[in-house]
Amino acid sequence: MKAKKRTLLGRKVKKLRKEGLIPANVYGKKVKSEAIEVEEKEFTEVFTKAGETAIVNLVLDGKDHPVLIHLVQHDPVTRFPLHIDFFQVDLKEKVTAKVPLVIVGESPAVKDKIGVLLHILSEVEIEALPADLLEKIEVDVSSLSAVDQLIKVGELKVSDKVKILTDANLDVVKIAPLISKEAEKLAKEEAEKAAAAAAAAVATTPTTEPAQTPTAASSKETPTQQPQPAPTKE
Repeated sequence: MKAKKRTLLGRKVKKLRKEGLIPANVYGKKVKSEAIEVEEKEFTEVFTKAGETAIVNLVLDGKDHPVLIHLVQHDPVTRFPLHIDFFQVDLKEKVTAKVPLVIVGESPAVKDKIGVLLHILSEVEIEALPADLLEKIEVDVSSLSAVDQLIKVGELKVSDKVKILTDANLDVVKIAPLISKEAEKLAKEEAEKAAAAAAAAVATTPTTEPAQTPTAASSKETPTQQPQPAPTKE
């Protein structure tokens, strides 16, 4: 990838982005940081293939510089690369890098609907010579056939030229039950509460008495009491 020395610094770099250029810096363990610029189109093509773990040959002033794409800042809305850090490496000196973990294969536990696969760890840190850095590490889950089976970092398979620095006891993937015991208990409690509430609602609801129809006896007129004459005074 071609690069040029950059003269625009600070807020002036906005002008570069409008011209399809990305401001960047190249630095290293024994290399003084230098401001450069690269073409956005070429960088995107290279970054898509190389990622952050493959060596990129950066051509600056006619000289080759083996670098790793160390950090890319993106615009949060447009995702346009705003700035890049290139780390120049010594091909004879080991470096560290973070490598993504990629799931391969099919878990029998998932296939048979016994459990669900939890992807706990997405990347690990490794140490190797620049030429031996890995683009990714595959995690084969085809051996996971029961609940609670897992794969730890220490079980990952890599070349003897690569050292994994991440804690070997950390879980990478694990088979969990489709419904956890805690979720099952909670669901049962919620069902019991709902049933109790429904029963209480039925018990407190007033019942409506049926209207009484008049009977033959009640339909007859009852004699009315005649008023008594008031007593006369002597």
